[in-house]
Amino acid sequence: MSPTLADEIRSRLGELSPAERKVARVLLAGYPAAVFETVATISERAGVSAPTVLRCASRLGFKGFPDLQAALRSELDARNASPITLYTATETSERETTAPLSSVATHLGERSALVRRAVSQTFEEVAPHEFEEAVSLLADPRRRVHLAGGRFTHLLAEYLGLHLMQFRNQVGLLPHKDVERTSFLTQLARRDVTVLFDYRRYEADKTLIAELARERGGKVIVFTDPWLSPAAAHADVVLITQVSSNSPYDSLAPALAIVESLVAAVLDRIGGDGHERMKEAERIARRTGLL
Repeated sequence: MSPTLADEIRSRLGELSPAERKVARVLLAGYPAAVFETVATISERAGVSAPTVLRCASRLGFKGFPDLQAALRSELDARNASPITLYTATETSERETTAPLSSVATHLGERSALVRRAVSQTFEEVAPHEFEEAVSLLADPRRRVHLAGGRFTHLLAEYLGLHLMQFRNQVGLLPHKDVERTSFLTQLARRDVTVLFDYRRYEADKTLIAELARERGGKVIVFTDPWLSPAAAHADVVLITQVSSNSPYDSLAPALAIVESLVAAVLDRIGGDGHERMKEAERIARRTGLL
């Protein structure tokens, strides 16, 4: 997966002059919308001259500011891709590269290689301090944990939540019914941790939940793709996972791998208390015929 424009800007901050860094920070603070502002507006917000904005674009590797904006338009096209558009792209690619079956890898082999690369890249790129912060928040027994996902990623939220429920208390999934959901969100508080899964095409309610959780003084963990859910703007921890796939649907295998790593790390951090909680839960389950 290619780096996003925001990634490129962050990686080159050290190469910019102090005035150019002001421009870069304005672009990042309002990303992506800020990139589509006029040069005059950006220069005013950064407190620099218009030529400084143009020099910043050049220093970032673009011929001019319009080229920088064009790069973001292409990125947003990918960010907002739907299964239908991905299906069309995949179908076109396959027509262009089709060869006799005996001369190419089987579909299963191609898929295996693609998933391995995506998982490996995800583990290489997840920031250790972000992962560590997520572990600390989820292992803190004083905090309640709330989880929510999207159309497909609600499965990841449930998977993480069901594991956490086995070895710690105060874990809940966002209810589906309107009245129950409203009551749930009304109770968000300062010691709560809200975990959200939001991948392209992003869902507006995830951003609103993240915003509400932060307003209440709570912590927010967001799992998202390289294009970044808008909810990431309100997050304390952002865990980015690759979604590379050779089908019209993004792959969630890398996200699942990070979730399982997080479960293991949280359980290890909780230690003996978590083990005792698991034993008690199993005892209750057996007594009530649930196991």
